Amino acid sequence: MLNTRFTREFGIEHPVVQGGMMWVGRAELAAAVSDGGGLGIITALTQPTPDDLVTEIERCRALTDKPFGVNLTLTLSINQPPYAEYRQAIIDSGVRIVETAGSDPTVHVEHFKEHDIKVIHKCTSVRHALKAQRIGVDAVSIDGFEAAGHPGEDDVPGLVLIPACADALDIPFIASGGFADGRGLAAALTLGADGINMGTRFMCTVESPIHENIKQQIVDAGERDTQLIFRQLRNTMRAAKNSVSQEVVEILERGGRFKDVKDLVAGTRGRKVYEDGDPEAGIWTVGIAQGLVRDIPPAGELVRRVVAEAEAKLLGLAGSIVDPVSVS
Repeated sequence: MLNTRFTREFGIEHPVVQGGMMWVGRAELAAAVSDGGGLGIITALTQPTPDDLVTEIERCRALTDKPFGVNLTLTLSINQPPYAEYRQAIIDSGVRIVETAGSDPTVHVEHFKEHDIKVIHKCTSVRHALKAQRIGVDAVSIDGFEAAGHPGEDDVPGLVLIPACADALDIPFIASGGFADGRGLAAALTLGADGINMGTRFMCTVESPIHENIKQQIVDAGERDTQLIFRQLRNTMRAAKNSVSQEVVEILERGGRFKDVKDLVAGTRGRKVYEDGDPEAGIWTVGIAQGLVRDIPPAGELVRRVVAEAEAKLLGLAGSIVDPVSVS
């Protein structure tokens, strides 16, 4: 049993979290992860309205009696979602764990803490993690450069970022970006993390609500089959390498601006990828951990497998590398 500060703080069995993913974090997947002993996460903004989110939370609660959370990703845009209404829907639904991401979550953290809701905030740097700690979050999820989606602008991989956070933070934190199996969990724990967050790996599970064609593409892909877009705009995003992502990169390299690529990167196109199974239909996010994905198991089985692999790896290393005579 891998018992960490994170499992104790959040009342879960295993230190494995299924992070919030747009169009992916639905009730079936979150419930399956939680039933497997991890922490499943519903993505709030996947639901078109706050009322729809309430319904999705109720569906998840009907599928599992284990703890699960809700992700609320905050973005700065002209047409912002009604965040206060989504926040209230989460509170009114009795959710006990929230994962925030994106922009400064201070106002939302204050409201959630007033209702004794535990908050995990996703960060991409030590400085942002320290700010999250100062405003009162209960844990941090630290994203290394390997992660899908927005890995920040510092380009620091987990091998350095995780121990740097371990040195700086007082609260529990989980490592995200590049994790797909028990070897990664064992490594993260050794580097000082209290668990891991997996996104890409959970996309390739039975309960994942994306098209089987996309799951199979991830299984077949390698670690080099992603592309960084928006680098010139200082809003880097890691996506699957396809004709659309290549076109976006070429336009921006020629001096184009966001207005010149906004139709190519529209979220509705990415949603169609997951729903229709055409990997060339738009931009869709995936991490370099896809190079470690080999199968499409049930999500709960995956959680248990990852933990068993990590335990075996840690015990095996202790027995094969450390000479008990030399340290006695």
